[in-house]
Amino acid sequence: MANGEKGKGRSQNQRLKLFYLLDYLLEETDETHTKKVQEIIEHFENYYKIPVEQKTVCSDLHLLDEYGYETQYDGRTRGWRIIEREFDTQELQLLIDSVQASRFITQKKAKELTDKLKKKASRFDRVLLDRRCYVPNRVRSDNNSIFYQLDDLHAAIANDWQITFKYFYFTPKKQKAYYKRGELYTASPYALLWSDNNYYLLAYESGKMKHFRVDKMDGIEMLPQKREGKDAFKELKLSERSLRMFSMFSGKTQKVKIRFSNHLANVVIDRFGKDITMIPEDEKHFTIHTDIEVSPQFYGWVCGLGRGVRILAPAEVVEEMGNYVKGIAEMY
Repeated sequence: MANGEKGKGRSQNQRLKLFYLLDYLLEETDETHTKKVQEIIEHFENYYKIPVEQKTVCSDLHLLDEYGYETQYDGRTRGWRIIEREFDTQELQLLIDSVQASRFITQKKAKELTDKLKKKASRFDRVLLDRRCYVPNRVRSDNNSIFYQLDDLHAAIANDWQITFKYFYFTPKKQKAYYKRGELYTASPYALLWSDNNYYLLAYESGKMKHFRVDKMDGIEMLPQKREGKDAFKELKLSERSLRMFSMFSGKTQKVKIRFSNHLANVVIDRFGKDITMIPEDEKHFTIHTDIEVSPQFYGWVCGLGRGVRILAPAEVVEEMGNYVKGIAEMY
């Protein structure tokens, strides 16, 4: 390399040395690890061929403070550390556990996201982040295009456009098959919802609001036509509706009275929130009176709680619950 080229390389490194310093401290320091000024000087000389002086390093450390990355001098170790990061270790672990537990994220994408999150920690803290949040028998999606589909859906909503797509399911032979014989759905997207570890699209289609699982949507394309169903969407109160629905299956909304055994109080709060009114009936039971979008999934939820729960009203729902149970019993 000619002398001019070498000089140009050193000059370029000089301009980048503040970024190199930040990367080095983020990688090598944390609450329990520091780097002395002399170690920083040696690192710059060995890896970047940049000669620096002690006063220059101290000046750059103060610049990092001004930029928003708070540094700290430890008198015990006589070294410096970064103490202000985008995420602390507990936050990173929470995010990593969420990624590992999400069934809609493919195994490949989960690993990519986890590796990116781990890079936000020092190399010492990455050892702690290597512990896994194991979900027994986790069934993951195999649809790698879901992240691109989410971008398209957000863009369509932001632009007030409709979308077209195909909607599929799997046959007993594990083959993909399409609803409507593969014909395109044309829908007006309004919101993305997260429920039961899946993303759902709330969209106006064929004259009503419906839910579509995003990982079961194929070939999403934006259609530059104004969305339909805006009045229907305005009538929805999504935060309340999520409490009324079970597994994203909608049904006729009815005011339902249900009696529970006291030991199911936690189940009721987890399902309906702390604002639900629980009225004591006797020493062992309480009742609630709330809006439910009645569906087979609701009846299945009630069955899962066994003899600790009973629907009391209205008579129509009580009868349907009885028929649901009888239908299952007849199979055995």
